[in-house]
Amino acid sequence: MIVVIPAYEPGGRLVPLVESLVAAGLAVIVVDDGSGVAFVDVFADAQSSGATLLRHDHNRGKGAALRTAFAHIAEHHPDVDVITADSDGQHTVTDILHVAAELAVDRENDAPTLILGCRRFDADQGGRPVPTRSRVGNRVSAALFRFAAGWALSDTQTGLRGIPAGMIEWLRQVHGDRFEYELNMLLHLRRSGFGARELPIQTVYLDHNASSHFRPFTDSIRVITPLLVFLLASFSSFVIDTVVLLVLTAATGAIVPAVIGARVISGTANFLLNRRLVFTTADRSRAATARAAMRYAVLAGVMLLSNVVWMAYLTDNGVHVLLAKVITECTLLVIGFRAQRSFVFRESSPRAAHTLPSRVPAGT
Repeated sequence: MIVVIPAYEPGGRLVPLVESLVAAGLAVIVVDDGSGVAFVDVFADAQSSGATLLRHDHNRGKGAALRTAFAHIAEHHPDVDVITADSDGQHTVTDILHVAAELAVDRENDAPTLILGCRRFDADQGGRPVPTRSRVGNRVSAALFRFAAGWALSDTQTGLRGIPAGMIEWLRQVHGDRFEYELNMLLHLRRSGFGARELPIQTVYLDHNASSHFRPFTDSIRVITPLLVFLLASFSSFVIDTVVLLVLTAATGAIVPAVIGARVISGTANFLLNRRLVFTTADRSRAATARAAMRYAVLAGVMLLSNVVWMAYLTDNGVHVLLAKVITECTLLVIGFRAQRSFVFRESSPRAAHTLPSRVPAGT
């Protein structure tokens, strides 16, 4: 078992954390993410305490630091489970060991699952109220995440994660160099064929969470970015559909062929935009694209039929045609986003997802 700790300008809690983890029998990799000469002694102490030290010449972000560690592990320890933890003391040794124990149980049962150490946001470990910024930010992120990802997670910001060895290669392909890397990991997890479960951990806020880098508005926007880009792609396709319809109608004078031609062209554009910008996948082969295109065609047919049914139902019940169109398009937009996420652009992995019931070890 290896604990990976990405660190940028760490405080005095890094070295004691490394010492405790090494004393508990865990291997530790610390990644110095370009902290500079002022922190050389801190990392030297961590290394002398038993950690393997990897360095970035300049600050590249937490995601890049994690991928650096994963690349090292893939080369030197390819069949070892991994735990990621933060360097600021917000993850206790007890909770890290609980995650390690759960990973060991999953390995024994041949049921690899991403384990997420999730904090409770009612009070911290001392019974004090959780800082408002963290409490509100987490609620907003959790709500947006559930819509964007299609599954619920109580703590979208957790850095304490137990990662089965079989996930390491996939994680090396996840996009993002900074904070968004951990979010992208979660957003693409289910579509890539992996499962996850929560493990309750202590809620630790040091100095009233002064060291937190979470920005409620900015980072919540990052969670919902796939939906925002999807909306932009849908609007672009609408514009393309309208322009092509007008051009073909003027050129041919035949409305039906013009409608069909416009839908084919705008649908193709929408598929390509969503595949490249919204539902990005690691597998960009022709075969994978062809499979996704076939599923998109099926979905487009179902959505077109649904559009007709909704419009007919609403207008038959006295709803004005313009209002009926707005209601129908908004409803199908939401359905279309979810369907493309879970059906059209789903990914496959060598291991099927295994989602186990949450177990709460004693002492949490």
